[in-house]
Amino acid sequence: MKAKILDGKKIAKEIKEKLAREIEALHNSSGIVPGLAVVIAGADDASLVYVDMKEKACSAVGMYSKSFRLPSTVTQSEILNIIDQLNHDEQIHGILIQLPLPEGIDEKVISNRIHPEKDIDGFHPVNNGKLFLGEDSLAPCTPLGIIELIKHTGIDISGKHAVVIGRSNIVGKPAGMLLLRENATVTLCHSKTKDLTSVLKTADIIVSAAGIPNLVRGDMIKEDAIVIDAGTRVVDNKLVGDVNYNEAVMVASWITPVPGGVGPMTIAMLLQNTLKAALKK
Repeated sequence: MKAKILDGKKIAKEIKEKLAREIEALHNSSGIVPGLAVVIAGADDASLVYVDMKEKACSAVGMYSKSFRLPSTVTQSEILNIIDQLNHDEQIHGILIQLPLPEGIDEKVISNRIHPEKDIDGFHPVNNGKLFLGEDSLAPCTPLGIIELIKHTGIDISGKHAVVIGRSNIVGKPAGMLLLRENATVTLCHSKTKDLTSVLKTADIIVSAAGIPNLVRGDMIKEDAIVIDAGTRVVDNKLVGDVNYNEAVMVASWITPVPGGVGPMTIAMLLQNTLKAALKK
């Protein structure tokens, strides 16, 4: 094995410990406790487990959390009413809608109802616009975690060629914008990209978020590239990424495992965004 492992669990733990100290200092100086509200409707077991993880993470760093666990029969107007209440609740600094929502509910309408200052997922058009313009904003958590992982290598992102695979509004596009903010030269690839191998061979940094197992093979990676695998899918009851890990680890300088790489960082960045929203408020 050649590559060093970017241990997302370890790095996320360090970030949470730092957040806990900052939250304690904020509370001691101002009496403010950052608050996170999670709205979940008719969810499957996996989503419920994820919400429980977020609640425990909030408690561990000294944040206030509040959950709304709604039945699958809930209406769109009922969810909107809850969001309106949370928008005006001074104890709540961040609002998170656990997706997917029940059939018949427009996720875009729901997400856009959240006040941009409490949009800790970074999905609101106002926050997307600020990210595009290079202004300070609440950015999506997974891309923020990806940047933190890359910085943890100690390698300067500025001037590096970063290739992002995937153009979703949740990971691919914002990851590209955040890398641009760090002065990387960014290429955004997707399902219509021709000769992906040729593009990847020029990349100093690879961020794959396509959700296609074994999309990135070892012989597609430039020697000593940083490889961030953010594309997860369950295959035979096992969570796998986009990157063929056993091959890539022999070529890359740094690599994230799946699981245990990008995933833990997402929750850490969720907490970080909530604190940021509280400080702004």
